[in-house]
Amino acid sequence: MDKKEHWEKVYQTKSLTEVSWYEPVPETSLNIIASLKLCKNAAIIDIGGGDSLLADHLLALGYTNITVLDISAAAIERAKLRLGPRAALVKWIIRDMLLFTGSEKFDLWHDRATFHFLTDLQDRHIYLDIVNRNLKEKGYLIVSTFALDGPEKCSNLPVHQFSESTLFDVFGLYFTKINCFEKEHPTPVLTLQQFLYCTFQKTITFGY
Repeated sequence: MDKKEHWEKVYQTKSLTEVSWYEPVPETSLNIIASLKLCKNAAIIDIGGGDSLLADHLLALGYTNITVLDISAAAIERAKLRLGPRAALVKWIIRDMLLFTGSEKFDLWHDRATFHFLTDLQDRHIYLDIVNRNLKEKGYLIVSTFALDGPEKCSNLPVHQFSESTLFDVFGLYFTKINCFEKEHPTPVLTLQQFLYCTFQKTITFGY
C-alpha cells in the first residue's frame, strides 16, 4: 500500500474524533499564530491539514487567505462538508507535500503532526527545500512533531522523533529559531503524546 492509499483508507474508515491527532480546538497552534501578529490577509498554508479544525478557527478569527494541503482527498472532502458554505473561503490542495509547487508564496507555513512521518533524511531535505521555495522572505514556519519521548509509530506508520536541536539541524540552514517547547497532547482515548512545537523565521533564500 502506498502512502496515498494508506491515508485515504484512514480517512474513509475512521471518524474525525477517532484519529489520535484530533483536537477540538487547536489551541497551541492558534496561540503561536496569534503571537506572530500576522495581518488578517496573510497567506497561511496548513500542511497535512486535511480534516484538522485549524482552518475553521482561522476563518472564525477573520483570516482570509487560507490554504489546506493534504495527500488524502477523503480528508479534504470531510473538511469541506463540515465547513459547508465556508469551505469556498479556503483553497484546497490534494497533493503529497514532497511534490508541492505553489503558485503563491506564503507568510506562514504550519505543519502539525505531518513532518515526523518523514523518516528518510533525503525526504526531510526535500521538505526543507520546498518550504524555502514557498515561504516569503521573513515568513514563519511552525512545525510540531513527536518529541524524543513521543510515540514511535502513528497510524501504524513509523515516525521520526525530534529534539529541539535535531529539528534545528534540519531547518537551521534557512531559518532562525524563535522558540521551541514541548506539550502533551491527549488523544481521544486519553493517552498522552509528547509533542515538540518549534517556530522559525526564514532568514536566507538560496537559489530562488
